[in-house]
This record gives sequence, C-alpha cells and structure tokens, in this order.
Amino acid sequence: MSSVQYYVASSLDGFIATPDDDLAWLLQFDGFEGGKESYEAFMSGIGCIAMGGTTYQWLMDHEPDNWPYPGTPCWIFTHHEFAAPPGADIAFVRGDVSEFIDDLRKDAAGKNIWVVGGGDLAAQFAGAGLLDELIVSVIPVVLGDGKRLLPLKGPTPPLELVESRTQGRGIVELRYRFGPVPGNAVPG
Repeated sequence: MSSVQYYVASSLDGFIATPDDDLAWLLQFDGFEGGKESYEAFMSGIGCIAMGGTTYQWLMDHEPDNWPYPGTPCWIFTHHEFAAPPGADIAFVRGDVSEFIDDLRKDAAGKNIWVVGGGDLAAQFAGAGLLDELIVSVIPVVLGDGKRLLPLKGPTPPLELVESRTQGRGIVELRYRFGPVPGNAVPG
C-alpha cells in the first residue's frame, strides 16, 4: 500500500515559510551537498502528489512556465478557483483529505503519496491518521515566526526515528514514522 509522506524543509525553530510565504531563507541553500541526491531518491518512489492551494499559488507565482511535476498526478486541496498549467495532470478538490485517500492511492499506482506543502495540509493528513512519514530537512536558520511545520493540536505519540543524515551546509535530514494519532492531535 502507498505510504503518505510529508517531505519538507524546516527552519531550526519549526517553520516552513515566513508569515508572507517567503522562501528566500531556504532558497539560499539551493545546491547543498546531498540535497539533489536525496530529492531524486525520494521522487523515484512518488506516484502521486497532494498539495495545498497556497503552495500551488506560490508555484504559479514563482515558476509560471515550469510545472515541476510533469507526468505525476497532483491533487490540489483548495477553496480557490485555479487553472492548471498546460499538460499538467492536476485535480482541484475541496473537502476532507480522508474523502480522497483512496483516489490518491489509486493514482499513486503502488508508489507513495507526497504531501507537498504546506503544514496545514500535512496536519490534516496527520490528524486523520493518514500521514505515515515525516521527512524533514532541518535548515540551520531561525525564522522566529512563520508557517509552522506541522500545526497540530498536540501532542502526538512519539514518532519513530527511522533515519538521520547530515548533509552539506549544516543541514540534517530526519525521517520519522508516525504511529496511531490520539483523538486530541487534530489540525490546529
């Protein structure tokens, strides 16, 4: 069965973007040693993408002529009206993530499902007990404020550390497996 994975970068203090969705703090680390290899290995196991509307809007604003996931089915969870770039395999949906999990797994065709930003969407999967793994690259920057990594009303049960590795420029990649989510760990 497909695993649902949240693969993301976070500041040391647990933010994935500034309050206004600025990623300059992260983009200054492009090309760090081990990053490309980690991403390519991760993507080789991905068959479907679930993405939040804010992340989709950011991509359209910053890379309007470059859809980064050609050939991969992508489900955009949003309350806004968007158009898909030419040639992109995109479905725009509204509703609880649990309503769509079977469709996501079908599209993944035996591969994994990547929850691509943001933290709110990942928290919906986690709160529904559908998030299997968190793979986070901890970037050596403190933001002080911003969009949280995984905004759950906690606590969660302890996550199982499956793997950790140090990469270039002081970045540490951590891979955690989720267990059962208690009733009070819901999106917050």
